[in-house]
Amino acid sequence: MRQNGKDYTLPAVTVSALFPHDLSEKLAIVLRELGGEIYLVGGSVRDLLLGRVPSDLDLTVACNAEQWAERLRELTNGTYVALGREEGAARLVLRQGLDVDFSSFRDGADSIAEDLKKRDITVNALAVPVHDVFTKRCQDQDKLSIIDPTGGLSDLKRQQVRIAGKKSFSDDPLRMLRIFRCAAVLDFTIDPDTLEQVQQQRESIGRIATERIAYELDVIMGSPRAHWAFTAMRNCGLLWEILPELHKGQGMGQPASHHLDVFEHCLEALHQMEQVLARLDHYFPASFCAMEAYLQAKHRKVQMKWAALLHDVGKPFTYGINKNKGGRITFYNHDLCGAAIVHDIAQRLRWAKEDTASIARLIAGHMRPFFLANNQRQGKLTLKACLRLVRKIKEHLPGLFLLAMSDALAGKGEASPQDIEQEVAGLFDRLLRVEEEHVTPVRSAPPLITGNDLINELHLTPGPLFRIILDQVEEACMEQQISTRDEALALAVLKAQKIMEQSAKKN
Repeated sequence: MRQNGKDYTLPAVTVSALFPHDLSEKLAIVLRELGGEIYLVGGSVRDLLLGRVPSDLDLTVACNAEQWAERLRELTNGTYVALGREEGAARLVLRQGLDVDFSSFRDGADSIAEDLKKRDITVNALAVPVHDVFTKRCQDQDKLSIIDPTGGLSDLKRQQVRIAGKKSFSDDPLRMLRIFRCAAVLDFTIDPDTLEQVQQQRESIGRIATERIAYELDVIMGSPRAHWAFTAMRNCGLLWEILPELHKGQGMGQPASHHLDVFEHCLEALHQMEQVLARLDHYFPASFCAMEAYLQAKHRKVQMKWAALLHDVGKPFTYGINKNKGGRITFYNHDLCGAAIVHDIAQRLRWAKEDTASIARLIAGHMRPFFLANNQRQGKLTLKACLRLVRKIKEHLPGLFLLAMSDALAGKGEASPQDIEQEVAGLFDRLLRVEEEHVTPVRSAPPLITGNDLINELHLTPGPLFRIILDQVEEACMEQQISTRDEALALAVLKAQKIMEQSAKKN
């Protein structure tokens, strides 16, 4: 392939090094049996040119991709996965953790060049013939020509994402999301004409299965440039088609503690979350190890970014004006409303249950650190208040304060408390000590009383009352108000009597 008078090639030794020796031998067997040509394509070629090692191998053949994958499965004992695309595609998952994707030429293409023109973006529309590598017809010192019918090499040099053809988005509207995903992951810009096409065709994203949309969004959130990508999607209107709940916050004013409208604040909170995640030791100097441990959980950083973007999604639905406070804007219970909205979004995007529960819990509790910080500022912060937050939020305590830090950094209105970031970090340190000194010792020891004691000693009937009583006994133990079984039983009697008296008054 020649471009601007220059040959673009890859060394055969570089390409062959991607294929373990036994895999290369088995591919040679399949090639002899099925015949034809085989090409390394797409992201595999792109990554090689960027100096990266491709995580998977993308191979294209003229036809019968599923047959190629099935025959290789027989030879390798790998796992066959049907990909279900119309042009024919299949994946082989090998024992060494390597995935090999096979695809046939797309939409009736009769050559690899025509196939590449039907792909999503130009930097993914690149191919290298590898049949001679498997048949040993080329030597390590030989050069393999790069097939580039859409100008992908020039775009790669410019670090630019551009659609491969005029029908790219109409053929598959999900590609509108993929351009933002690729740009975010590769740290590329997006071609202005491509962005214009997104703006014109954005409504067609509604034709795409929500699971596919959710996957692309999560990849974007997993990149270091999620804020940039969501801003770009907002600018061309695509974001409103996917998350209309966020659109309601655009232009909605906030109290004087904020300098941005509701939506821009959410977007800025995502930006700040990326900054905080990148510099934990700067924002939480005394407790960043606890933050790092929390973030080790699978998908945790993506959960945190979603929580930042959606943390105030409930505000447009709870907007009000308090005339008794000089017409102050209010958003009473927007945290709980936001958690409910997140459940709706999660159901629509088919999020995993654990992701939904974690993000919703963080959003439901995201105002609590600020309530405690306000009490601390007034010298009114009690051990009881600290214990209740630690016990309620449980393992998500670090996540709650990551969200609080991002929220605080994103709100820089004239009424925003000075040094709020230091307050948030210091409060987290304090709650960690409360957890270590009061919560963990109690929870690691046998409980002073159990539900059986409430039945056998107090003759209570099992029901919701049990959980309330046992929680209050545990809290008293953590506050070091009680320390023996007899004290726990006595407290349980008092709590049971009080609850029953309150119930009788209501009835």
